[in-house]
Amino acid sequence: MPLLEVQSLRKIYASEEVQTVALEDISFSIEPGEFVAIMGPSGSGKSTLLHILGFLDTYTSGTYIFDGKEMSDYGEEEMARLRNRKMGFVFQTFNLLSRTPVIDNVKLPLLYSGIPESKWEKLAKDAVVAVGLEHRMHHHPSQLSGGEKQRSAIARALVMKPQVIFADEPTGNLDSKSGQLVMETVQRLNEELGHTVILITHETYTAEHAQRIIHIRDGKIEKDERVGARRRAKDRFEK
Repeated sequence: MPLLEVQSLRKIYASEEVQTVALEDISFSIEPGEFVAIMGPSGSGKSTLLHILGFLDTYTSGTYIFDGKEMSDYGEEEMARLRNRKMGFVFQTFNLLSRTPVIDNVKLPLLYSGIPESKWEKLAKDAVVAVGLEHRMHHHPSQLSGGEKQRSAIARALVMKPQVIFADEPTGNLDSKSGQLVMETVQRLNEELGHTVILITHETYTAEHAQRIIHIRDGKIEKDERVGARRRAKDRFEK
């Protein structure tokens, strides 16, 4: 069964008698363990789509089924619980608390989880180790590079062991070398730990870390292609 599925999804923003169609007739499904990049130019609707998939926004018409249940059948509290327990979010701007060490930034989702506090330290350490930042565990964000900040944010998204990680332009504020390290981290989490990853990007070199790319333009899907095996084989050959 797919982890999530959208059918004929449409999103319209209305203001003062003006209607803007952000998404039009979007249909696809994503299986558990897939790494999917949603790619398109600025204004194409990709971030709107991610916000809907992550229960951060609603849609105008169509259907969205997550974990076997239609979005409209979830109550507000249930959606908040799902966002905390089954979804991890990584954004372009890191959103780390500047005066708080990495390990405590990573613990933040646990505050609202219902998980006993006695387990927080191990869960947070495991997440930090998973992104290769154990040597920065007790540093503050001001002591980290941009790439290390983003990997800290990824660890925070991992700490609840979510079913799916949503990454919205995770390399947008990074130089190419740091961006490559971040994407290698994300790819490893997918390949070795089995996390489903949905990545939003406008950059081809970032999208090609995924197994599949959904191209969006003007709110519509232009192309849905599987590319990962070819790209990764090329990378191994070049190394």
